[in-house]
Amino acid sequence: MSQSGSLEHDGILPRYLSCLRFPEIIVLQGSPLLGAAFALGQAVPENAGPLAVLVAANACLVAHIFALNDWSNLEADLRDPHKAADVFTAKGVSPRQMGALVAGLQVVSFALFASLGSPALVIAVTIAVLSAVYSLPAFSWKGRPLLNSFMHVCGGALHFLLGYSIGSAVDSRGIVIAIFFAVTFTAGHLTQELRDYDGDVRNGVRTNAVVFGRRRTFVASLALFTLSQALLLALAVQGTIPRAAGLLVVLYPVHLRWSLQALASGLTYASVCRLQARYRVLYAVIGVVLIAALWLASPVDILKT
Repeated sequence: MSQSGSLEHDGILPRYLSCLRFPEIIVLQGSPLLGAAFALGQAVPENAGPLAVLVAANACLVAHIFALNDWSNLEADLRDPHKAADVFTAKGVSPRQMGALVAGLQVVSFALFASLGSPALVIAVTIAVLSAVYSLPAFSWKGRPLLNSFMHVCGGALHFLLGYSIGSAVDSRGIVIAIFFAVTFTAGHLTQELRDYDGDVRNGVRTNAVVFGRRRTFVASLALFTLSQALLLALAVQGTIPRAAGLLVVLYPVHLRWSLQALASGLTYASVCRLQARYRVLYAVIGVVLIAALWLASPVDILKT
């Protein structure tokens, strides 16, 4: 049987699921979950329901963002040798079907966030608007250097506050902690631009890496990652986050070594992908330690932070 004939007999749901970027969706659960942990404090049974809704709503929101990006950049991705084999049309999903998936994920996400309260819904809508401005050809801020990084600063902060808003009003404490996530998110975006450099050059997309060069973009990314570690230490010393989190800066030399190895390898697609996978593990460790420190803290300690 031909591939097209086989796809006709496959269900649409498995094909839709094959188009979702599950690794990225999982990674991007961390920021709002940490926001919720900081706002709610200790783990108690009554918080399980809101947290479950938050996870489901954010998973749909992040899936919507990536699906919108893939739908908007289909032609460019087909010209990118690193992406062409994984575009949604290669998996039996038409552009019209992908558009329906994008819209459906957005509707479900907004409905779930609405159940968590108007602050969460407003933040989710704002994030979705930033995503549209970044991805849609009518705006295409992906190809606007510096502006695309500013957008990721805003998006990174809002993604943390998305979870924070379900347990607390957005206050100065939440905003200060959100800056750490904004800086980290922007540093990661610059690394992604390094990964996608060859395809963006081929498609004439003016990212920071294309306009300013890979080496300068690498330096900017590493500088922001360094700043994020400095912010983590400062927040811990000030008691804004659990003080034990300050010990996590011992992971920074590991990140620095891996970054310099990627630079020595010429910032190739493979070396940057390897760097991304490695530092995501480090930041996952940071997230787990932060949540554990918050949940193990006494109520008095939580009030102090």
